[in-house]
Amino acid sequence: MKILLPIDGSKSSLNAARYVAKLAKNSRSPAVVTLVSVHDDTSLSHVKQFVSKSVVDDYLREVSEKELKAAQKVLNTTRVKHNMAIKRGHIADEIVALANKDKVDLIVMGAKGRGGLLDVLIGSVAQRVSGSAKQPVLLVK
Repeated sequence: MKILLPIDGSKSSLNAARYVAKLAKNSRSPAVVTLVSVHDDTSLSHVKQFVSKSVVDDYLREVSEKELKAAQKVLNTTRVKHNMAIKRGHIADEIVALANKDKVDLIVMGAKGRGGLLDVLIGSVAQRVSGSAKQPVLLVK
């Protein structure tokens, strides 16, 4: 079973990592998990005129690695085979594109409240991924 696990550093994404660890351990077939951190760098476009592209790239990589560390620790502790990916772009689109490219069987992600009435129940990224992904999407609180 191939599982895609988007991580954003939130409590709910860490809960999703814990859930995936249990799911993988209880699965009859071997599970391979891809941890992914995606950052939308459009908000940094004004900074790019003052700072080199490599500085922005390094910054986003460091933030992504920091976000992935806790989830990676959960999977390492339970000895779940995993790999990591760091992406940039529209977050929901990048998650769905990676799921399709890697032909994952399941996307598991944290559900996180933001603004708006619907976003209180389901985070806006989670809402977009669950609405556009071909694969089943499991949201974890």
